Amino acid sequence: MLLPAPLLLLADSRLPAGGHAHSGGLEPAAAAGAVTDVPTLAGFLRGRLATTGLVTAALAAAACAHTARAAADHGRASGWTVLDAEADARTPSPAQRRASRSQGRSLLRAVRTASPHPALDALAAFPAPHHPLVLGAAVAAAGGSPAHAASISAYGAVTGPASAAVRLLALDPLAVHRALAELAPRVDAVAAEAAGFAGGDPAALPAASAPALDVFAELHLRAEPRLFES
Repeated sequence: MLLPAPLLLLADSRLPAGGHAHSGGLEPAAAAGAVTDVPTLAGFLRGRLATTGLVTAALAAAACAHTARAAADHGRASGWTVLDAEADARTPSPAQRRASRSQGRSLLRAVRTASPHPALDALAAFPAPHHPLVLGAAVAAAGGSPAHAASISAYGAVTGPASAAVRLLALDPLAVHRALAELAPRVDAVAAEAAGFAGGDPAALPAASAPALDVFAELHLRAEPRLFES
């Protein structure tokens, strides 16, 4: 899938949207001894991709599709309320909900500053919209499709924790990138599955659960010291 340059910017970890402050659950997993080396990191990434990765990619795809529909409806925000509630329902951990909204707020600020667009203004009515919703809207505003949104979201679901693992565990960056390369076909498969939900009923979006990540998120909230916000 060819990604136009504006969409590559959204997938770039250097985007000043606060992503560097979040480990996607990797820091508490490492603290608990669940991730200690590249093989255990690969297992963590596979599990995260199949659960949280699928859910957030589907939400991003749905948000991208909704943005296109909202444009024909003068940008009214009623649909965002529904999608925001569905994102909440699929994020049972209060700590993870807070992290998603924190990242969403940061991403919205970054994309509205770099590329102002009416599609992003409706989301600004929310104090802190969920991250995948902002991502989907930003992809649509940049001319991308729900499939693009799902791909960028699924990609970020594994690259963020992988980057955190290098910093936290001093893993060999080349070995970590090899693990990511081996996971790439699965990233594409999850993105394709997620994109298939874009035009459907928001209530039918995937709701794959990851109880361990939920527990890690709550424990991490009380951990001191910690390098990452989540």
